[in-house]
Amino acid sequence: MHLGRPHDLRFKPMFGGLMAYFAEKPCAWLSLDGLALKVAAADQDELLAIEGARRFRHTPAAAPSRGYILVPPSLSHDTPRFAAWLARSALAAPMAQRKGPRPKTRPLR
Repeated sequence: MHLGRPHDLRFKPMFGGLMAYFAEKPCAWLSLDGLALKVAAADQDELLAIEGARRFRHTPAAAPSRGYILVPPSLSHDTPRFAAWLARSALAAPMAQRKGPRPKTRPLR
């Protein structure tokens, strides 16, 4: 993924915000709190070490997300660093599995 190049990015309303999908993989969540990136467990401490970063909560009473980290303004204004984190986020999500048709069930006799 590179900013300025065409990419497969789409958004879908979800839980009062917008879920961002890159190549059909959920990679970010846009809410009133800001942009939360899906980050691999191995990378979370590095992002959380940036001042202002914190775990996303979809409601104030909800438990902190284990995978989504709110991006601090300082990072979102630094295009090269932000682009690197966007790329890492796109790689963090497992490939979405397309579900095939459900098998037809036969009535029990």
